[in-house]
Amino acid sequence: MRTSTSDSAKLRALIDREAAAAGFDAVAVTRPDAIPQAPARLAEFVAAGFHGSMDWIAETLQRRADPSVLWPQVRSIIVLAMNYGPDEDPRPLLSRRDRGAVSVYARNRDYHEVMKGRLKEIAGKLASRAGGDVKVFVDTAPVMEKPLAAAAGIGWQGKHTNLVSRAHGSWLFLGSIFTTAELEPDAPETDRCGSCRACLDACPTKAFPAPYKLDARRCISYLTIENKGPIPREFRAAIGNRIYGCDDCLAACPWNKFAQAASEAKLAAREDLRAPKLTDLLALDDPAFRAFFSGSPVKRIGRDRFIRNVLVAAGNSDDICLVPQVRMLLADPSPLVRGAAVWALSRLALEEVRAAARASLAAETDEDVRAEWRAALADEMETHA
Repeated sequence: MRTSTSDSAKLRALIDREAAAAGFDAVAVTRPDAIPQAPARLAEFVAAGFHGSMDWIAETLQRRADPSVLWPQVRSIIVLAMNYGPDEDPRPLLSRRDRGAVSVYARNRDYHEVMKGRLKEIAGKLASRAGGDVKVFVDTAPVMEKPLAAAAGIGWQGKHTNLVSRAHGSWLFLGSIFTTAELEPDAPETDRCGSCRACLDACPTKAFPAPYKLDARRCISYLTIENKGPIPREFRAAIGNRIYGCDDCLAACPWNKFAQAASEAKLAAREDLRAPKLTDLLALDDPAFRAFFSGSPVKRIGRDRFIRNVLVAAGNSDDICLVPQVRMLLADPSPLVRGAAVWALSRLALEEVRAAARASLAAETDEDVRAEWRAALADEMETHA
């Protein structure tokens, strides 16, 4: 839909005004053809297997890499960003091993819920004024929002592959409005990482094979959220007490010194998720888990995956007071939980492994759990060799 220069300027003023009123901290415009390098980079990412078990990335490769394939009618893409910066550095919590570290973005309401309704309101007003069609996306469709945000000038993709802003550091939620209106695009931002590699060096599991490249299979966010199976043994110790996601590479970014804490109450951390006790979390059954994480993004991984994560944190805690709870979870209905409990017990009370194995192995039918017992017994035998 062709738009005159005068009308385009009026539409942009409307978008800026409505975005500010809706609580967004940045808004910019780009074209659907503004990320020509994206298809090759995404194909390389998938070919290397860096996407892990996230099969939907490979399945939507063509649509994800080119907005015009996703929606051929799109003429302009409006990218909006909301600051979710924490009011304190999340990293000191990593030394409190009796507590669980929940990623900053997940400490309150699901940001999809917070943003999507507001984007729809802005899109509706834009469509009413400009005519034509609009579509709204918040990280739930095959849209490469970070490259689009960089092309629009909101920030640049840092060496940790996340968006970095001069005004907000690495703490931005992104959403987009696709429109058939032709709007004047903004200029892209310059990459300002320079020689800094703080984010790369901060990663506990060495998930960056090179700057600007992420191997999701080694990323703690992937391992604790997207990964549906047991967490690979090679990463468990490095995960520490991170029970949902990881903020290390984001928190290490020097540009965060210019970021302000999120101003909106809906993005402020719930007090009970700032530093929850592992002993409280290990006690959650499915109804209690759903109630505690109602409205939180944590809820989507389900109780079993979450307790798997908490058991890894328990195994890293050196807190023998957790042993009774870990021991009880050896009989949990979920094999994912039982396997993680075996590992946690072997870390906290290795001397109990042999007796516990005798009681559990005979009835255990899940091969992953049996493998955990074999590994734990091997560790126990080695310590007594």
